[in-house]
Amino acid sequence: MRVFILSLCLIFVSAEPKIYLKEEFDSESYTDRWAESTHKGSDQGKFKWTAGKFYNDAEKDKGIQTSQDAKFYGILTKFEPFSNDGKTLVVQFQVKHEQSIDCGGGYIKLVGPDVEAKSFHGDSPYKIMFGPDICGSSTKKVHVIFNYKGKNLLIKRDITCKDDELTHLYTLIVKPDNTYSVLIDNEQVQSGNLEDDWDFLQPKKIKDPAAKKPADWVDNAMIDDPNDKKPEDYDKPKTIPDPKAKKPDDWDSEMDGEWEAPQIDNPEYKGEWKPKQIDNPDYKGPWIHPEIDNPDYQPDDKLYLQTDIAGAGFDLWQVKSGTIFDNILITDDPEYAKQYAEETFKKTVEGEKKMKEKQDEEQRKKDEEEAKKQKEEEDNKKKEEGKDKEEEKSDDKEDKDDDSDKTEDETKKDEL
Repeated sequence: MRVFILSLCLIFVSAEPKIYLKEEFDSESYTDRWAESTHKGSDQGKFKWTAGKFYNDAEKDKGIQTSQDAKFYGILTKFEPFSNDGKTLVVQFQVKHEQSIDCGGGYIKLVGPDVEAKSFHGDSPYKIMFGPDICGSSTKKVHVIFNYKGKNLLIKRDITCKDDELTHLYTLIVKPDNTYSVLIDNEQVQSGNLEDDWDFLQPKKIKDPAAKKPADWVDNAMIDDPNDKKPEDYDKPKTIPDPKAKKPDDWDSEMDGEWEAPQIDNPEYKGEWKPKQIDNPDYKGPWIHPEIDNPDYQPDDKLYLQTDIAGAGFDLWQVKSGTIFDNILITDDPEYAKQYAEETFKKTVEGEKKMKEKQDEEQRKKDEEEAKKQKEEEDNKKKEEGKDKEEEKSDDKEDKDDDSDKTEDETKKDEL
């Protein structure tokens, strides 16, 4: 019985998730764990601690927010170095672009022990870069970049990120069988094999350099019909002299040269003649270059592996500031990450959506009232202007009547 209980305990212990980083920014003491970069000097933007303009819980939903437009941002936290050798790696965090971001990053970077916070910047080496990036209408994607043998390799698939003003959850899962998954808001949006979706390795197959298309290979599916002949009356000129044109009476051939009628489109012109196409009896189909095994291909069953992961941070450029990051989790347990998202992200997004809808409705009403007030002011102004014009007309009429009366008086005086 004791052995059985001990075995259960061991199973329970082994099932406990390993948490490498869990950051909720629940107090301003986060500055004891995170340090901002100063690498860009005066171009370096500052993070502030806030829940933003709309939220579910004013305290629990506080995160770090970019606060200055057109600035570089760098912030980093360090932890005990670890390796995901033989383990699943989960990277998860929340992003809220409440500023309706026009151009800027929202991705996280995992770095090694050699990167320091104060000098953290765009050229600092990193092991994984993951998260949304938006710039204009053309770039709205999720970056998934791995460093492999000193090279940063981008995913070859397109993953579209969220671009609204609400909080969204981004999750990357990398497994020791060299597979991966990308989740947005706890829903899988992409998955596959690392070797297939990144250029980690040389291709398994290459075109045989010794193979060449035979000189007599026919790869034209259609040919001109040899029996198709151009009609005799087909060659009509594109333009002809205008038959209705007449030489002007004052045309002087000696001075003006020989008169020529202007050209007009020829109604009988049929265009360039081409023989009709027929199936080529000698067609062999497209020639496919034979492939051979690539001698430079070297398999690697540990493409997923990252050693000495010792820090996580945000290195960004933002034209319009206002992005909030929160609830960062790095673990080895996808189920734990999913459960954590249910307890944090789900509550946050439900509450902040209600608050934002209420704010939007209040703003809509305010805008309508202001528009109504402005219209009333404009209408009143027009009425006043119209009233002034009527008074001016009345005054002009009285002046004319006075002039008319004066003239009649003067006339009577003259008659007397």
